[in-house]
Amino acid sequence: MDSMERLLAERDCERLIYAYCHLIDHGEAAKVADLFAEDGHWISPEVTHSGQSEVATAFAARQANASRMSRHVCSTPLVEVDDANNATAVTYLQLYRHDGEPGRRISPLDGLPEFVGEYHDSFTRTPDGWRFQTRRFIAAFAQLKAKA
Repeated sequence: MDSMERLLAERDCERLIYAYCHLIDHGEAAKVADLFAEDGHWISPEVTHSGQSEVATAFAARQANASRMSRHVCSTPLVEVDDANNATAVTYLQLYRHDGEPGRRISPLDGLPEFVGEYHDSFTRTPDGWRFQTRRFIAAFAQLKAKA
């Protein structure tokens, strides 16, 4: 790959990172599955969704949760292009979220995000362009709920 091809691949992968957050935060989470390869995976410490159809089902459920307002604050994505068809990235995440009255324009901020962590991504180039092959969330800090 020449420098321009590498730069374009990095930008396409960064765009996926930001599109993911924007779709979830703006009521279009069901479209997140379109950002994944057909055999892609979304992984968190609690659950794994394998294949585009499982990812679609999970994010359609997120979109249906009209009481949740969220903002994914992603920063410093470090994209490494391995070759013309494969890349990886690590991106820092702060996640703010609150469940409340559907349709509200603002939610309370208690001063701390729900989570601080990283997304570890692998990307693959498909006939439709770059897509997530794997998106793994790794928490470094979390709001711990007191048990009743």
